[in-house]
Amino acid sequence: MGTSDIVLVAGATGGVGRRVVDILRKKGIPVRVLVRNEEKARKMLGSDVDLVIGDITKDSTLIPEYFKGVKKVINAASVIVGPKEGDTPDRSKYSQGIKFFEPEIKGDSPEKVEYIGMRNLIKAVKDNLGLRRGKLLFGFEGINYRQLPWGALDDVVMGGVSESTFQIDPSGGENGGPTGVFKGVVSTANNGGFTSIRTKNFSEPENLSAYDGLEFRLKGDGRRYKIIVRTSSDWDTLGYTAGFDTEKGKWQSIQVPFSSLSPVFRARTVSNAPPFDPSIVVSLQLMFSKFESDGKLNETFVEGPFELPVSSIRAYIKDPITPRFVHVSSAGVTRPERPGIDLSKQPPAVRLNKELDYILTFKLKGEDLLRESGIPYAIVRPCALTEEPAGANLIFDQGDNITGKISREEIALMCVAALDSPYACDKTFEVKSVIPFSEPFTVDPTNPPPEKDYDVYFKNLKEGITGKEALQQNPVSV
Repeated sequence: MGTSDIVLVAGATGGVGRRVVDILRKKGIPVRVLVRNEEKARKMLGSDVDLVIGDITKDSTLIPEYFKGVKKVINAASVIVGPKEGDTPDRSKYSQGIKFFEPEIKGDSPEKVEYIGMRNLIKAVKDNLGLRRGKLLFGFEGINYRQLPWGALDDVVMGGVSESTFQIDPSGGENGGPTGVFKGVVSTANNGGFTSIRTKNFSEPENLSAYDGLEFRLKGDGRRYKIIVRTSSDWDTLGYTAGFDTEKGKWQSIQVPFSSLSPVFRARTVSNAPPFDPSIVVSLQLMFSKFESDGKLNETFVEGPFELPVSSIRAYIKDPITPRFVHVSSAGVTRPERPGIDLSKQPPAVRLNKELDYILTFKLKGEDLLRESGIPYAIVRPCALTEEPAGANLIFDQGDNITGKISREEIALMCVAALDSPYACDKTFEVKSVIPFSEPFTVDPTNPPPEKDYDVYFKNLKEGITGKEALQQNPVSV
């Protein structure tokens, strides 16, 4: 994880959230906290904490400016459950997590926090975090299509005679489907030697800061082309440029990293130009030219006709992809509606799901929103949370079957570790310690347990296992 990437922590004053903030800060990773109560947050987390005030249950409070620079999210926000008989001022009954107290929902409902809140948070951060499959800027991908208005920009502007166009071929694509085609005739007559197509300036700049570059799906012709990306709406301005080679007669995916783009103005490198800013992409240009830059020649250049089918252009996230949204959910979310389950042997939240305003049902609905969002994610489902220290041996599982306990500190460490682990990406899992409820877990401060390598556990996880597989075809609707 880059040390310049801000991690947003939602639910930062909760038992897991405040530990997440502490761990990230100790690692030197920039942290921003999203909280409802500024006074409480600063008292708990320190007066110097980077803090924004918002409520995930209220979409209007999640101002876009709050999320500028955010590249990762850990969501530890959760509906508040407390004992009906009341708690101590420091919530000791809630925190101990083992002895059972008759519970009730305190404050906002599970629907508002776990479902609507998740929907609002995903909407607020989605552009900053990016999609695992990338962001389509132009072309055809399955049932998705995005058009861009391209226009020719050839050497005739300098007195040359080359000409080009961009057309849609309805059956010239890779599998007989549609594709765009950049085609034309290039000539060096009258000191010419280039053709290009350029989009109109976008109505609003594209924010591609979540991505690592542009990927072209095209059918090569063995020649070298250029991509020019502009971040200014001015017409005659510098562009950030990179060349790419193609293979003749072959459909291929070509990735152009943003890090490879150089600032160029009229084929000359601009040494004092600002660095490329992917958050304000204004236009794209494809070029076939006799020249590279700074007087260098394109060794693949030949005069005459050319044709380059381009079926799609998208922004991509480079491999290995790691989770960009880590969510703390709960074990048991699929069990209230699961057929054949013995509720008497289940934790209180499962037995009392209906009485607690369908808390687990809405936690599961929130999980589903994240899984369906396209954002690279990890969903952590802890068993009963305790104030015990981290360090006990762990049991990871999938399918939502286990019960037990685990410390909040352990979950916080695990969430931070998941941000950097490709093995945790797009996985949903449950976790508990090996220590039974009847035994308290303590740590000798003079001989603490070694730090865990959570990848040892993450490596055994599989995608697509949620526990919903065992649900009835027509579960009770809420």
